[in-house]
Amino acid sequence: MKFATVAFAFAGLAAPAFAQDIEAGAKVFNQCQTCHVVVNEAGETLAGKNAKTGPNLYGVIGRVAGSYEGFKYGAGIEELTTAGYVWTEADLATYVQDPTKFLVEKTGDKKAKSKMAYKVKKPEDAANVAAFLASLAPAPAATDPAAAPVTN
Repeated sequence: MKFATVAFAFAGLAAPAFAQDIEAGAKVFNQCQTCHVVVNEAGETLAGKNAKTGPNLYGVIGRVAGSYEGFKYGAGIEELTTAGYVWTEADLATYVQDPTKFLVEKTGDKKAKSKMAYKVKKPEDAANVAAFLASLAPAPAATDPAAAPVTN
């Protein structure tokens, strides 16, 4: 009985402090659409406008960081690209809260910087926008080697 209680307590620590809300994430994305758009393979705009300052975020969850064709990334993201680092919802939520801090932690390079200047202030907003982006594209196939997350 004691073991079950302890296991349950630790399981609760791993769970997010709040549930992701896709609709709320869509509202948060309104702040992101100044620079980003979500356009699927068929060319349909799913979110945003014709912004081209940042990369298209369609399929970002499960995609290798910095791998969207035709966009010039900063050196910090390029380090993640070289390592084959794959975005997860949790990491994207962390990244959008403080892109430079995220890159420093993931790359170990204290000089790593992000070209993304905007920061999502509230953790729940960051989680919601990541969930929203994940909801717009199918998850990568489990058999796709590029879909396997790289751990640092």
